[in-house]
Amino acid sequence: MAGLVRRQVQRFGNTVRWSLDGWRAAWASEQSVRQWTVVNVLSIALAFWLPLTAGERGMILALGLLVLAFELVNTAIEVVVDHVLPDISPVAKKAKDCGSAGVALAALAGGAAWAMVLVRLWHG
Repeated sequence: MAGLVRRQVQRFGNTVRWSLDGWRAAWASEQSVRQWTVVNVLSIALAFWLPLTAGERGMILALGLLVLAFELVNTAIEVVVDHVLPDISPVAKKAKDCGSAGVALAALAGGAAWAMVLVRLWHG
């Protein structure tokens, strides 16, 4: 039993380390990751400054993280596509465009959430 627990703790540690490696790599190479991070920091600050309900605040924070998650997945798609298909091709374009559309939809969801929260605050 102790061996099983030790292996799971080690596996979790590896997962955390690999995730941080991925974040660092994306941060270093992708301006969009840095931009969405800044947007998230501002969004989080505003969410805690405004008198939001716990549900509203949770929704804002979760959707902001979802945008970052989509951006990381999009980055992964682009890196793999560029590695496998270095020349311009319709298949590569479609894969990259679909990844970008995923980021855009997540961002629209976050924007819609902010819009609804601000409407409620405005109309009390």
